[in-house]
Amino acid sequence: MHTFPKSEKLCGQLRIAALYKGSKRFVAFPMRVNYMCVQESAAPPRVLIWAPKSLFKHAVDRNHMRRLMREAYRLSKQPLTDYCFEHNCSMQIAFNYIDKEQRSQADITAAMQKAIQKILKQLQE
Repeated sequence: MHTFPKSEKLCGQLRIAALYKGSKRFVAFPMRVNYMCVQESAAPPRVLIWAPKSLFKHAVDRNHMRRLMREAYRLSKQPLTDYCFEHNCSMQIAFNYIDKEQRSQADITAAMQKAIQKILKQLQE
């Protein structure tokens, strides 16, 4: 299914702080990706999507970028979900927008697919 329910959103200050402290990270421009694999029962990945106020002063622009990133993730998340259920683990992922300019939906979708493939590649090593 191509949905993004509340249960797949990363919430809580402690979880977010642990993700940023003990995670692997890389850049898939225009996003910086932090991820951590958590060995627990099989569950879909929990995701945090962030566009900083320092880059986009207007809330409308931040919301637009987050909406584009959520849509790109929603359409591209199936390989991550399959990996989590096959390996009986869960993942926490943060996608941080780092470009100063707004990108198109096609650019963000391509970057999201590239980031997901890179996560899966690094997990299999």
